[in-house]
Amino acid sequence: MGRFSIPMKGFVLFCLWAVSAEAEYLKYKDPKQPMSTRIKDLMKRMTLEEKIGQMSQIERRFASPDVMNQYFIGSVLSVPGDTPGLNATAEDWVNMVNKIQKAALSTRLVRATGIPYAFAPCVAVCRDPRWGRCYESYSEDINIVRTMTEIIPGLQGDVPTNSSKGVPFVGGKSKVAACAKHYVADGGTERGIDENNTVINRTSLYGIHMPAYYDSIIKGVSTVMISYSSLNGEKMHTNRDLVTRFLKDNLKFRGFIISDSEGLDRITSPPDANYTYSVQAGILAGIDMVMIPNNYAEFIGNLTLLVKDNIIPMSRIDDAVERILRVKFILDLFEDPLADLSLVNQLGSQEHRELAREAVRKSLVLLKNGKITSQPLLPLPKKAPKILVAGTHADNLGYQCGGWTNQWQGVSGNNFIVGTTILSAIKKTVDPSTQVVYQQNPDANFVKSNKFDYAIVVVGEVPYAEMFGDSSNLTIPEPGPSTINNVCGAVKCVVVVISGRPVVLEPYVDKIDALVAAWLPGTEGQGVADVLFGEYGFTGKLARTWFRSVDQLPMNVGDPHYNPLFPFGFGLTTQPVKMN
Repeated sequence: MGRFSIPMKGFVLFCLWAVSAEAEYLKYKDPKQPMSTRIKDLMKRMTLEEKIGQMSQIERRFASPDVMNQYFIGSVLSVPGDTPGLNATAEDWVNMVNKIQKAALSTRLVRATGIPYAFAPCVAVCRDPRWGRCYESYSEDINIVRTMTEIIPGLQGDVPTNSSKGVPFVGGKSKVAACAKHYVADGGTERGIDENNTVINRTSLYGIHMPAYYDSIIKGVSTVMISYSSLNGEKMHTNRDLVTRFLKDNLKFRGFIISDSEGLDRITSPPDANYTYSVQAGILAGIDMVMIPNNYAEFIGNLTLLVKDNIIPMSRIDDAVERILRVKFILDLFEDPLADLSLVNQLGSQEHRELAREAVRKSLVLLKNGKITSQPLLPLPKKAPKILVAGTHADNLGYQCGGWTNQWQGVSGNNFIVGTTILSAIKKTVDPSTQVVYQQNPDANFVKSNKFDYAIVVVGEVPYAEMFGDSSNLTIPEPGPSTINNVCGAVKCVVVVISGRPVVLEPYVDKIDALVAAWLPGTEGQGVADVLFGEYGFTGKLARTWFRSVDQLPMNVGDPHYNPLFPFGFGLTTQPVKMN
């Protein structure tokens, strides 16, 4: 057998192809043959070792030619890398997603790098903002999360009307395979602790956490990733009832199931305490591809012995490989295995940056505008003698982007990312006669003595990902609170909060004149200035409840004890001004 490689978002897929001196006709290489015929033809030519190789995903630093050839590796994980998600309202974001979909923005950018697979969307329903992955979730409300599964046809293309339910679909080489994750109820863990246990009854499970997976499957999603978390004490990576019986059998899902990274290792506590058991439990639960990603020799050796000893039936291996090959055939990897280099010049294009800038404008939520309703501070005047910009997040692209950017836990500073900081955007937007003074953390005397017309304070969370973002207090780290107190106690101020979730704000709200939730705006900070200065109006609404105190958590819209600082769906509006 021979192999060719295809670079992927998150991983590289490797496909098998047979060669012979007689150049025999191979059905699986004939795109005119039915897909089932192609899969069956290829599988009958594969050895057990090659099939297990297809089920294996290793990290790219281990993927030497010798390793790839010796173990018949079918997939290579590329880490770190991903882009932070934006949080917004349902109506605005459906329109925004459709616009991005029409422009084929995300799919063209991914394909330009030779990657036909994206680990998106995350359809978690975050029910507690103390969870470090809450910013990966679109909302606490299942209806918004369900609406946002529209990203799937944006990535993959619209499923044909005659397509069978559960069959994955990717509409051509300009599209990419999607992945609904993390199955299931990862956003409901106790106290918001990452990878923790979700205690839930069937009504809440199927009413809150499961519906987005129904929608994903109906829309032809290609893959589903399993959650690290447990459900009522059972690890999801071993949950055969929900992985095989419900997802595969009941919902008729025919794409492949992928583990999370080292998901099998974490079946036991401590991790890797009994790896043979973990491999057995995970594969028998219905996992098809295993994100190993380092310990590939032990995984492959264990799985091979488990099959040869008849502990894992060959039918389970064949089911996994059939699903994996189905997605690879749907991606046309056998016909078009390489990157389309004609798309490379679109990476970072101005057209795409303008679209991202629009997304920033529409995601901002105005929480307060004036200490007295009849005297709003926003929009700010562009022409003023002297203004102050302060805060740790005003001139930091890494902070604007958050985790999963450049590095797993994100970065700080402006040296690793191309974009526009909020400070730069403010300087570009104001009148040339306006003096902009930037002090990251000025003291109160400095603010008072300079007689600023107004101040813009930009503070928030520092980047994080996964369990490193778990927070029991959800406070803005210093010097953020000190900056708010020093500045807003001395001059009219608007505070822009950069965060992946609601954070503690109640102690400062009375002192603040205007308050904006900017979430993680990413590289296009100009979108923030666009709205602050009235070139566009504020339109965003909260997709999450903004709590008063962490003692209230978990608290979600509809709860009997609902008493938020700002309720779900809240957001003030402003009108754009033609002349400022």
